Amino acid sequence: MRWLYIPLAVVAGAALPVQFSINAQLRGWLHGSAVVAAAVSFFVGTIALVLIAVILREPWPGGEIRHMPWWLWTGGLIGAFYVLSSIVLLPRLGAAATVAFVLGGQVAASIAIDNFGWLNVPKHELSPGRLVGAGLIAGGVALVQIF
Repeated sequence: MRWLYIPLAVVAGAALPVQFSINAQLRGWLHGSAVVAAAVSFFVGTIALVLIAVILREPWPGGEIRHMPWWLWTGGLIGAFYVLSSIVLLPRLGAAATVAFVLGGQVAASIAIDNFGWLNVPKHELSPGRLVGAGLIAGGVALVQIF
C-alpha cells in the first residue's frame, strides 16, 4: 500500500521548482521584495488550507493546543524560511541548481533525523546503502551545478 504514496511524492517534488519559479516572478511584481512575495504566497496557501479544512469538516484545536511542545510552532517559521530562500536563490542559481542544493540539504538532514530519531521520528540507522545513496545525490547536485 505504501507504494501508492510514491506518485504523490513525485508530484509534490515536481511542484517545488514550479512554486519556486512562480514565487520568484511574484517578487518582480511586488517591487522586488522577496519577503512580501513569501508573505503573499503563505497568505494564499493559508486561505486555501482553511477552505479545505472547512470543506472537509476537519476539527479545529481546542484547549490542548496550550500543552503542545513549543518547537511544534517552528514548522511555520521553517516553511517561511524555505519559501523566502527559494525566492532569493532561484534568480541567482537557476531552478535546477536551487532544487539540487535544496535536495542535497534535505537528504543530509533526513539521514541525520532518521539515524538519531530526532523530532520523534522512528529511527532508521545509517547504513552503507544509505551512505552510497546520499553520495550519489551529492554527485548529482555537483553535476547539476557544474553543467
